[in-house]
Amino acid sequence: MIDLTFPDGAVRSYESGVTGRSIAEGLSKSLAKKAAMLRLNGDLYDLDRPIESSAAIEILTREDPALLEVIRHDTAHLLAQAVQELFPGTQVTIGPAIEDGFYYDFARDEPFSLDDLPKIEKKMKELVDRDDKIVREVWERDAAIQHFEEIGEHYKAEIIRDLPGTETITVYRHGDSWKDLCRGPHFPSSKFIGKAFKLTKLAGAYWRGDHNNAQLQRIYGTAWTSEEDLQAYITRLEEAEKRDHRKLGRQMNLFHMQEEGRGMVFWHPHGWTLWRTLEAYMRRRLDAAGYVEVKTPQVLDRTFWEKSGHWDKYRPNMFVCETVEGETLSLKPMNCPGHVQIFKVGLRSYKELPIRMAEFGACHRYEPSGSLHGLMRVRGFTQDDAHIFCREDQIVEETTKFITLCRQVHADLGMQAEHIALATRPEVRAGSDEFWDKAEAQMAEAARAAGVEPVIAEGDGAFYAPKLDFIVRDAIGRTWTCGTIQLDYVLPERLGAEYVAEDGSRQRPVMLHRAILGSFERFIGIIIENYGGKFPLWLAPIQVVVAPITSDANDYAQQVASKLRSVGLRVDTDLRNEKINYKIREHSLAKVPVIAVVGRKEAETGEVALRYLGQEGQTVLSVDSAAEQLRTESLPPDLK
Repeated sequence: MIDLTFPDGAVRSYESGVTGRSIAEGLSKSLAKKAAMLRLNGDLYDLDRPIESSAAIEILTREDPALLEVIRHDTAHLLAQAVQELFPGTQVTIGPAIEDGFYYDFARDEPFSLDDLPKIEKKMKELVDRDDKIVREVWERDAAIQHFEEIGEHYKAEIIRDLPGTETITVYRHGDSWKDLCRGPHFPSSKFIGKAFKLTKLAGAYWRGDHNNAQLQRIYGTAWTSEEDLQAYITRLEEAEKRDHRKLGRQMNLFHMQEEGRGMVFWHPHGWTLWRTLEAYMRRRLDAAGYVEVKTPQVLDRTFWEKSGHWDKYRPNMFVCETVEGETLSLKPMNCPGHVQIFKVGLRSYKELPIRMAEFGACHRYEPSGSLHGLMRVRGFTQDDAHIFCREDQIVEETTKFITLCRQVHADLGMQAEHIALATRPEVRAGSDEFWDKAEAQMAEAARAAGVEPVIAEGDGAFYAPKLDFIVRDAIGRTWTCGTIQLDYVLPERLGAEYVAEDGSRQRPVMLHRAILGSFERFIGIIIENYGGKFPLWLAPIQVVVAPITSDANDYAQQVASKLRSVGLRVDTDLRNEKINYKIREHSLAKVPVIAVVGRKEAETGEVALRYLGQEGQTVLSVDSAAEQLRTESLPPDLK
């Protein structure tokens, strides 16, 4: 017999091998009809899989939020089954659930087209209606390899061969014949998947992400618990398309990218003005928070990266060159080892700590060309990087201060705080369990001291220590990870950083790696989309365009522009021989926050008519009053 503990604390005894279905049937007929999966000791578990030992149990219905990922994973299987029924001879490879949906990679000589997607969707819905039973089967390794080879599924056979010898080989059978290699868990039948899904796009992919391997065809889709959720997501996608930073970047003349510089950004004057405005704001925030700014070399010898440990871990992602003098040099992929070198110059005292060392550091990392995506994923980027060298007893205080600073910056830049994630020990890690217990407790204590209860991200910590990640929500409800702080005891040890403690002994400092924006490129991409290009006045590359109604007001327009510039505003004039409504429409499309309209009447009275983006009507003010009003409105948040 085994004992199962239910959420209400009740403990019931069952025969070993009992299934969730039979348990649900014994509790309630209505529950048995709706039961979709179990949670057993905190892990999801197939409804019809035998339970062999005592455990905490919870019976879940399809609507439970924990099962959204299962819906997506099952829909990926549904996609694969539909494709193979419609296009015999297609090989299936892998098909995971991902954020907001799923994908499946296929090996097929003939390319899929967008016209195929509605046909595949129709077949998927037919499979849902068919309500095929989904059954978990445990197979012997050699038999599984032989089976998949015989039916032409060579990729599946390769996956099985590469699994550890201790891995249990599980196959899920859908209906009478279709099956897929998978760890599961899955719903008991296809009706539980539902029809709230949509196939969204096609892409290329390499087998196992290696460009030396065969190229595959990837079909992406999204799946949700209800049709209402699906439609809400589609609406968000449509809004995101309107806000796409690549499209707005062209429309607003901010930046461009081209084939000869993959993953590199050509910043245009307006885009670079936006960058410089953001950098100036960040520099003021860091100065006020007690940081010192440094600059470290772009190119360093491989021996430097070998000492830091990055050569072994990051070599495939480093840009490396050899000189005629026999040197092997690399563009830096990160700033932290350089900051340790500055810390090591001279003898440091415990009295100097903490040292908060910041750098707007340009880094380069090789990313496969297929993974590059506008400003969001690049090869050349600049981090708002900083490292705090401190004593162990200063960790909590410094982390708490950083949390407060990070959340203030995000709020100033229009991002809504969602939560802070405490990323805990990964399966493969350095250090003892005692170390991780202590380090995780320090991070949690710091978050709580800042008034935040962290959300645990189990196993997502860095190899060497836990970290806090800052999750923010944008104007259309998407979440982004912006900002992190990570504990590091390892790098100071590797590179020999030390300070003289109060008792005269030599001690290693603790190193806190931290960033608020992450990289300027990605963060600018995020805020372009967050604001839809309609930047607040202080951030806008061009804050005011002075537009005369007729050419005889051109001289006055120049005088107004000069006055506005004199109070620190970024101003353009539009002296073209065009109608004023055409000018207003064009500059509104370019997201200029304020259009200052002047004509013969305004020239005579010394006034200007201000039109604010997105607002009806206009406000007529004297030039001096307009200059003062706009100067005040354009102040950055930290200067108000």
